[in-house]
Amino acid sequence: MKYCTPFGALTFAATLFGSGFATAQTVMDGGGALDPAKLEGLFPARAYSPYAGRNFPDRPFFGDTHLHTEISMDAGAAGARLSPADAYQFAKGKELTASSGQQARLSRPLDFLVVADHSDNMGFFPKLLAGDPSMLADPTGRKWYNLIQSGQGAEAAMDIVTQFAAGTFPQALMSSPDSPAYKSTWEDIIDAAEEANDPGIFTAFIGYEWTSLVAPGSNMHRNIIYRDGGDVARQVLPYTTQAPYGSNNPRDLWDWMENYEAKTGGDILAIAHNGNLSNGIMFPVIESFDGKPVDLAYAQTRAKWEPLYENTQMKGDGEAHPFLSPNDEFANFETWDKGNLNVSAAKTPEMLQYEYSREALKNGILLQDKLGVNPYKFGVIGSTDSHTGLATASEDNFFGKVSSMEPSAERTSTVFMKTDIATIMEWEVGAAGLASVWATDNTREAIFDAMARRETYATTGTRLTIRFFGAWDFAAADALSRTPAQIGYTKGVPMGTDLSPRTGDGAPTFLVAALKDPIGANLDRVQIVKGWVDATGKTQEKVFDVVWSDAETRQPASDGKVPAVGSTVDVKAATFTNDIGAPELITVWTDPEFDPALRAFYYARVLEIPTPRWPAYDAVFYDLALAEDVRVELQERGYTSPIWYEPQG
Repeated sequence: MKYCTPFGALTFAATLFGSGFATAQTVMDGGGALDPAKLEGLFPARAYSPYAGRNFPDRPFFGDTHLHTEISMDAGAAGARLSPADAYQFAKGKELTASSGQQARLSRPLDFLVVADHSDNMGFFPKLLAGDPSMLADPTGRKWYNLIQSGQGAEAAMDIVTQFAAGTFPQALMSSPDSPAYKSTWEDIIDAAEEANDPGIFTAFIGYEWTSLVAPGSNMHRNIIYRDGGDVARQVLPYTTQAPYGSNNPRDLWDWMENYEAKTGGDILAIAHNGNLSNGIMFPVIESFDGKPVDLAYAQTRAKWEPLYENTQMKGDGEAHPFLSPNDEFANFETWDKGNLNVSAAKTPEMLQYEYSREALKNGILLQDKLGVNPYKFGVIGSTDSHTGLATASEDNFFGKVSSMEPSAERTSTVFMKTDIATIMEWEVGAAGLASVWATDNTREAIFDAMARRETYATTGTRLTIRFFGAWDFAAADALSRTPAQIGYTKGVPMGTDLSPRTGDGAPTFLVAALKDPIGANLDRVQIVKGWVDATGKTQEKVFDVVWSDAETRQPASDGKVPAVGSTVDVKAATFTNDIGAPELITVWTDPEFDPALRAFYYARVLEIPTPRWPAYDAVFYDLALAEDVRVELQERGYTSPIWYEPQG
């Protein structure tokens, strides 16, 4: 370390001695000059590069934790012919021929992927498709085979799901975990992930979906993700929902997860999804569907194994519902609320509070007040739940939820599911979503660890960037920084964590920054959603607009709400322009209604300006006249994991 100029020497001396770190004698050599050897390590050098020494997560990785291939019995029956190996190659950016014979490619590669084929009946569909005599000997198996061969695979798939949900799936057709077909299929899944995994470039996770259905078809699904490689994952077969090899009860799944880690030394986590199709049983408050109480043991175990929730995907957005959040004008987004998974039982209003993530976060605080542990202290991600082998989440590149609804001139007017309860059209299926993870590098270990600590956010398919930090002393000037994460990690905590203990009398402050998708739409606004339990024991929520675009012309109304951003969408051309909105938004916000005695959570929701929805692109491509009720616009969005406040004492 050399200080050649008088200015440099004086500056160093003032800094050193003014800080009280040393005396002149401790850093001088025998001749009275500065001794570089004695300075080494005593006063750390400040690097010229502001990025030198950085050790916090400095980029979001985008991926999909919920993709099905031909191995899943419903996906295969509906026409999927892509393998796990194909799915990983597509996610890496390779152009593939889809099951419908059309060419498909992502606009940009993903950073990571979990092929999450159903653990139940692994190995069943390849045998059915091949016309295995054991399949055709059963009348139901022959019926499904004939439907598939005659081009009615979607009907076969729906019947397979319905019979599986009702517990009437023929035992003779089951592929149980002790069968050679099941074991070899699991080996194939692991091999595909191991082959595709490329640390630092692309992460291929080993995983599967545990597809619990509570009769007559209430959704309790979880995706299981391994931090481990194949050498560990091979030691224990996946858990299923069918006795005697498995159970449809999450409590039993958590026991299996505990046993897996104890036996192998590995690490796994579970991500629940589609509470909106559970008909009121996904987020219980008093007792779970099995009649057992939601007690301390339940809260501790669920919180341990389920750090994340899949907030948005093709079968509906799961953040909020307009019935539960009537003052939130953006709550009614891609809503699926007609019934359970197979629409065999209708939805009723009293079910809704146990189905949506915002309500679960509020009820989690309620349970923490009662039990001492919050079972719903989860972060959020999005994913596709695509059953095509293609992880597409963009409105202009939508390949459907199942291969039978891959691009065609008919899909905007075709029935997706119809029962005596309700009808769901294919145009109601959403293109969402993606998981975004703040990690230090693109490896299984780093991304899994970020998921486990909940430093994640969900998007509906866009690749916008969101930072969200909480502290007690963020200042307005912090929003002027070009490196807000440096300030965020230094002064506060990131999304997915608790605020540090309160000091002083102030309210919590939040630094939130959003940057548009480089090839996407401008930003409309950033909101902070607050939830809490009031002094009377009732759950409460409020949505705050904290920063928005075109602020000079969009002044809040008397109720504090910011006017709509407008729309540049040209539906007839399926285009939009970025003449409105902003490429980035950043601010520091202080809770104006903070009560230090009450637990609370806060998360950020970032909205883009309106853009065309996938039916608008179909209408242009196929020259269609769409029905009036078909939704052709949407506002893509991102949801961060929350930051929680815990009172002291």
